[in-house]
Amino acid sequence: MRPIQRNLLPVLLALLPAVAPAEDILRSHAVAMHGKPKYAADFTHYEYANPAAPTGGHVRREAIGSFDSLNPFIMKGIPATGLELVYDTLMVASADEPFSMYGLLAAEIEMPADRSWVIFRLRPEARFSDGRAVTAQDVVFTFKTLFQQGRPFFKAYYGNVKSVTAIDALTVKFEFQPGDNRELALIVGQLQVLPQHYWKDRDFQNVSLDPPVGSGPYVVEKVEAGRSITYRRNPEYWGRDLPVRRGSNNFERITFDYYRDTTVSLEAFKAGEYDFRVENNSKLWATAYTGPAVEKKLIRTEAIPHENPTGMQGFVFNTRRAKFDDRRVRRALGEVFDFEWTNRNLFYGQYTRTQSYFSNSELASSGLPSPAELAILSRYRDRVPPEVFTSAYTAPTTDGSGNIRTNLRTAIRLLREAGWVVRDGRLVHGKTGDPMEIEILMYDGAFQRVVHPYIQNLEKLGIRAQVRMVDVNQYVNRLREFDFDMIIGSFPQSSSPGNEQREFWGSAFADRPDSRNLIGVRDPVVDELIELVISAPDRQSLVSRTRALDRVLLWNHYVVPQWHIRAYRVAFWDKFRRPAVAPKHEFGFQYWWIDRELEKRVEGQRASLFRK
Repeated sequence: MRPIQRNLLPVLLALLPAVAPAEDILRSHAVAMHGKPKYAADFTHYEYANPAAPTGGHVRREAIGSFDSLNPFIMKGIPATGLELVYDTLMVASADEPFSMYGLLAAEIEMPADRSWVIFRLRPEARFSDGRAVTAQDVVFTFKTLFQQGRPFFKAYYGNVKSVTAIDALTVKFEFQPGDNRELALIVGQLQVLPQHYWKDRDFQNVSLDPPVGSGPYVVEKVEAGRSITYRRNPEYWGRDLPVRRGSNNFERITFDYYRDTTVSLEAFKAGEYDFRVENNSKLWATAYTGPAVEKKLIRTEAIPHENPTGMQGFVFNTRRAKFDDRRVRRALGEVFDFEWTNRNLFYGQYTRTQSYFSNSELASSGLPSPAELAILSRYRDRVPPEVFTSAYTAPTTDGSGNIRTNLRTAIRLLREAGWVVRDGRLVHGKTGDPMEIEILMYDGAFQRVVHPYIQNLEKLGIRAQVRMVDVNQYVNRLREFDFDMIIGSFPQSSSPGNEQREFWGSAFADRPDSRNLIGVRDPVVDELIELVISAPDRQSLVSRTRALDRVLLWNHYVVPQWHIRAYRVAFWDKFRRPAVAPKHEFGFQYWWIDRELEKRVEGQRASLFRK
């Protein structure tokens, strides 16, 4: 044997254990989190898409506040709404499965049974909007740039990726850290791929209004800084005939006009200034959709049911503040939020009280822990609230009359146990004498009618609370720095929770600016439960582990739970049509289209209604 061959032999032998047998390698057009994908390799379109949908027309939508950036990937600046239209991902999720991904930029996915790595083979026809080919090197550049310079989300979401390598011009390989994380193969497929050649001579961290280059179905056509942004359907879009795109992105132009607040934007909608609106205010939904356009049936309102987990919305405590570091205090403040009165008098009975961080799904805990949940939780028995094992979590209730004496007595008892006492009508800490004062940071005035009754109940405990109204930009910046006592916040969830839970509740993100751990959770038990969720080997274990995490979060009283609704409330000028089958897990407006005959009728009558 020649010397060079002797030197190569140990290297070759070392590589052999890393190569899985051919029969253990999956090569497919799609991959499911658990089980098999719904759609076979020869599928032509999603069931909830109409491949014959006509294209064209201009849709005007609304956004609140302002914007100063077209880079949604960095901490600096306020990005414009709709920028996801500009970028394609390696794979794309279907909206009628819990979590399955299908090839978009990637024609094929390859991975071993243990999912310790994944290879994506890019489509040779994939192009950026400037005509340049999408390459494996663009994928490598994107991942490294976002991980090193992007928002904290990317470090949390992709934290277990060990390396990313361009094998050739159209093949890229992701290798993962040791451990059971079945989700990684799917979530790296969600990577929005950026063009390396475009960013080569640009500072990625700079806030800019320069139209970006992407590979998605739309390009930025027009920008009026802080006022509006218009996207135009790319006539050269490379992927329009792919099964995952057929029947979608049917509008020729989409404009987002910015308004100061929701009150102004609603009046603009009814005056015909824009076409489509998602309504999140129950009072407006019940009372505000009136006027000539509604009477003439030019404006339609509809509640479209969905099967999405509704997540958690609530009054969010910033536990970095010393006054909120005791869960008894947090629980006490939750006792005096009168949901029943609020729902009856302010919401017209439209809402359901949220009792889980994963509400409206099988992932939500309820009753006492099951044997499978107990097997998980028992190892933490001395490190979690005892109620996790002994009581079914239920948010505090009232009779809806506005008389909350029982709740007040419970709250006062809890506050005394935590060392707080009432002196001269003020709640103060028994040792330091510091008064309990709470500032609720807000940017949307519509929520004040909900907050003020809560403040009045807090005052009955001797707590001085007030609303601090700021503009959207200041609100975002203060949240980035965790500069608040309490906010009204939400934690959306998917049907398949995973790596994103680290950023929601993980200790590593409690003090990282711009992370979504707004609460400031620092709990080793929660950290361990998150990793169990991420490493769940099958759907059944994912459900049990998520429910266990849910129980620990709930009994720590990190938020005062508010409410949810199981439908999208939408209003629109009657020029749209949509597929007969609605997607289960998303709204799916990208599958709607404009009916030209309806548009002529609407535009003609709209002009006559508002002619001066």
